[in-house]
Formats: sequence, structure tokens, C-alpha cells
Amino acid sequence: MATYLGKGVALSISGLDLWQWIALLQHELLLFAGVFFLIGALDDLAVDAVWLWLKAGGRAVTPRRPRNLLQNRSLHGPVAVFIPAWHEAAVIGQTIRHLLDSWPQPTMRLYVGCYRNDPATLAAGIAAAQGDPRLRMVIHDRDGPTTKADCLNRLYAALTIDEARSGSRFAAVVFHDAEDLVDPAALGLLDEAIADGADFAQLPVAPLVPRHHDGSRGGGWIARQIGSHYCEEFAEAHGKGMVVRDALGAGLPGAGVGCAASRRALHGLAARRSDGLPFASDSLTEDYELGLAIAAAGGRCRFVRVRGDDGRLIATRAFFPDRFDTVVRQKCRWVLGIALQGWDRVGWSGGLIEYWMRIRDRRGPLTALVLLAGYALVLLTGVMGVAVATGLTQPVPLTPMLKGLLIANALAFVWRVAMRFAFTAREYGVSEGLLAVARIPLANVIAIIAGRRAVFAYAATLGGRAAAWDKTEHVVHPAQLGLAAGTGR
Repeated sequence: MATYLGKGVALSISGLDLWQWIALLQHELLLFAGVFFLIGALDDLAVDAVWLWLKAGGRAVTPRRPRNLLQNRSLHGPVAVFIPAWHEAAVIGQTIRHLLDSWPQPTMRLYVGCYRNDPATLAAGIAAAQGDPRLRMVIHDRDGPTTKADCLNRLYAALTIDEARSGSRFAAVVFHDAEDLVDPAALGLLDEAIADGADFAQLPVAPLVPRHHDGSRGGGWIARQIGSHYCEEFAEAHGKGMVVRDALGAGLPGAGVGCAASRRALHGLAARRSDGLPFASDSLTEDYELGLAIAAAGGRCRFVRVRGDDGRLIATRAFFPDRFDTVVRQKCRWVLGIALQGWDRVGWSGGLIEYWMRIRDRRGPLTALVLLAGYALVLLTGVMGVAVATGLTQPVPLTPMLKGLLIANALAFVWRVAMRFAFTAREYGVSEGLLAVARIPLANVIAIIAGRRAVFAYAATLGGRAAAWDKTEHVVHPAQLGLAAGTGR
């Protein structure tokens, strides 16, 4: 049996020495990683091409609207805001107070769900209300944590009870997390989208660059880079990816924050379930499933990207994790819920565009494997380079096919770097755009570790392990640091 390492170079497997074995492994990794990197690059380039086409046609232009008019817009009907909370005493008070102050509409009702065994969160929420009658603190009749989806179902049940008592129905439900800094113009914008016929509407998410707000945890420059890598991910995803999905008519995955569903659509989801509730209580990514489920039922979905008259994006802002372990845990949960459990729960439906988008959503584990192969290839190439330089072995020539593969991947990487810089710099400035490029290896390492953990976690769920709310710890709310909703840096 023989293997070919290059033009005219054939080696017998049984007669390979150590360096020839390493060269063979290097060749196979190069072929594997190169092919799959190129497939991924072509996928990304297709999205880029659609976005550039939309941009050239004026369909990807972000309009500007007066913030003050949106903030004080009269709602077309009562709107409920759901915030599920578990062990959020450190931030829930600031979230409630800032939200109630930012959204003055009298027909808005804020439902905050907490658990009977979490009195600290309940007390912080009640204290923040300051007598505002629009706040509803809803206590779950189970010990927490269950899942976020289960807590949302408890809020939905409370909403239906209030509707029965009042004899009127809400027009829409807006979803947020306990640590969010809402934009004052966001509620008016979401209400406008629902009033115009959307069954699901999603605003952009703009992660905040971490501040050194907790010296007791160390932090510093490294923690800032760990937390900031979310900035470039969402800048591209919500500046391009979601814009393309919306334009192509594909279902929109919800972010779980800054999104709204019409009351009609939620009722339809609940009616199709045996328990009469809209969310599957064992789901880890109920937010992702929400928009897709509404689209699958025939609902109209919209991604609403608008800037205020001050030029700042109308978006939901929050501090994301800035410790390596918590980032990996969060990314693991996303990969597990979207890429692996999503395969089971959401399945495959719709036409070619929908299939394409769901393949993109579920490529996380494969991407992690290819990245791992790529970094192993870099290591082996370094080892072989040293061996060749010291005369221990001879360099193995590349075939024309591999040379072409390397050139194509190099060009695709340069394009990807340019796009990452451009989208990040647009929202966060040039310096943050340059740091986004420098953070690419960090983001890749996080993706590799999170992908591996997600696969093992998925195997555990197949063995019968129940889903649990593996939430992120939140220490400080942006409002406590004096950050305005429109500030991205």
C-alpha cells in the first residue's frame, strides 16, 4: 500500500520513519482542514454577496428615526414585557428601574418572574418598583432553577390570568433578560413593527465593551478581550447575517432580548402544545426556537435595524461574560441548544433558503473540529519546519491542488478579516475593530472548547439528563456605571 505526499513522491506505509509519518499526518490534516475551511468560506461569502447586493440596491441601509418620538409613541395596544430571573438580585433592581423610566407608556406591563426559593431577587424587584403600578412580580410555584423556558411559561400563565380578569388582551409580548440595558426608543419601535403586521420582531443586540467594574475577580486587559469578543460576533451577525435572513424571507432566530411576538402568534404556539403553554419547558434555547416556530406557523418575521437621530443604533445592550470559564459555558449552551438539540427540536422545514440558514446555525460542532485540525496543522508545520531546517528530513512538495487550496483559503481569510474589522469598527470605533482582528485566535479557541463540551453535554442529555438553567452570573448593571443605552463602548 502506498500514499502520495507530492508529485512523484510515493511512500510505503509500512516503511515510514517518524518524520515521514508526521509528514503524512500533516498532509491529511491540510487536505481535511483546507477543504472544510473553504466550504465554510464559500458559505460566508454567499452571505456577504447577498448583503452587498442588498446594500447596492439600497435595501440594507439603516434608516434614522427620532428617538424622542419613538420613546413617547402611544402603543397600538397593551404590551407585556417578560423578564425571567433566577439569582439576579445584583442587577434586577437596576434593570426594572431603568426600563420603567425609559418606557413611560401607561399601557406597558412589566412581568418579572422569580422563584419561591429566591427571596433576594424578589425583594430587589419590589424595592425597584417605587410604587409603579405597571410592575408585576410573579413568583414561580416551583423551586428554582428550572429552565428559562419554564419561567417564561409561568409568566405567560400570569398574563392569561390578568387578561381574563380585565376582559382585554395584550397586543404583544416583549422579551428581555435580567441584565439588559433597554434602549428608550426600543419599545416604540417594536410596537410599530407589530402594529404593521409582524408576528415576530427582533432588534439588534450590541454587547458593551467590558469595564473593569469588579477588581476582586482580577480582570484587566485579558478579561476585557474575552468579554469584547462578543462585540464583533454580534456586529456581524446583527449587522449583516440577520439583515440577509430578513431580506430572503427566512425564519428569524430570536435572541431572547429586544424581541417581540404578537399576542396572536403566542396564542397559536400555546394552542399547538398539549400543556397550553408556548414554550417547551425542557428547551435550553427557547429564544432561538421562538422566531423559527412563529415563521413555521406562517407568521411574518422582521429584523428591525434602525438608528436614532443621534446616529446610535437602537439596540439592546448588556455586559457579556468576561471570564474564560463563563464564556465557554455560555457558548457551550448555545452550541448544545442550537446546533445539537435544535436538530432534534426544530428539525428541517421550509425551502432551500430555510435549509441553508439552518445548516449555518448548526455548523458549530463541525467548525470546532475543523478549527482544532487547523491549529494542529499549524503545530505540525512548525515541527516539520524545524526538522527541515536542522536536516532531519526533507521538505515534502505540495501538489497543485493543495497549493490552490491554500491560496483560496488565504484569500478568503483576508476577506473575512476585512469584514470583521469593518463591521466592528462601524459600531465600536477603529481601535476596537483592530482588536477584533487580533482576537480571532481567542474566539477560535473558545469555539473549539465550547464545541467539544457541547458534544459531551448532548450525549449526556441522550442518556436522560434533565435540562437545567445554566445561567450566567451577573455582577453589575450598565446603568450602575452611568452608561447610556446608546453607548456601545
